Amino acid sequence: MRLLLIRHGETDHNAERLALGRRDVPLNERGRLQAQALAAALAGRHEIDAIYASPLQRALATAQPLDEALGLEVEVEPGLIEMDIGEVEGLDFTHVRERFPDFIRVWLSDDLAGAVMPGGESLQQVQDRVWAAIESIWERHPDGSVAVVTHNFVILTLLCRVLGLPLANFRTLRHDLAAISVVELTPERQTVLALNDTCHLAGEGLAGGAWRGRG
Repeated sequence: MRLLLIRHGETDHNAERLALGRRDVPLNERGRLQAQALAAALAGRHEIDAIYASPLQRALATAQPLDEALGLEVEVEPGLIEMDIGEVEGLDFTHVRERFPDFIRVWLSDDLAGAVMPGGESLQQVQDRVWAAIESIWERHPDGSVAVVTHNFVILTLLCRVLGLPLANFRTLRHDLAAISVVELTPERQTVLALNDTCHLAGEGLAGGAWRGRG
């Protein structure tokens, strides 16, 4: 299966550099334009057999123009929802550091995989549920090309899994808003074919995203 990993377009929370997990905020105007540019590029470059999306509206709204361009119905996959960041939701990094110093100390270490966000999930929990969702999609489309519209931590933890990297290495990866990464999954191996592609945004002046740790 060829898997196109697509991060949703920009929201006001992204633009304001606020932590964004499961709060169901909409795309802003820039995000809607990014979604249109994404659909135009993918409709011309890739054969896509199915589209799956997180249940959050910013992911669904990013998927909708692609749905319309390809004539495919977006299928909601709950396992693709963003990390539950609990009490960190809506805060900037300065306030997170002030309110949760013990958590931040672990989060910035190499032992962060099991560190649970205050009132939320750990990266290990995210990776486990996301991989289960991808395996389910893979069973349905073993030889297909599938677009998945989802979120930052979902994509980064999945890429760590595919690349065989410890979760602490998510910091060495970047996936911008409305960017595309492409992964090929076969029974023999898992291969990253493209990473953080934003070429479809550059000509429109829509490239460039918020700090990568936010939704």
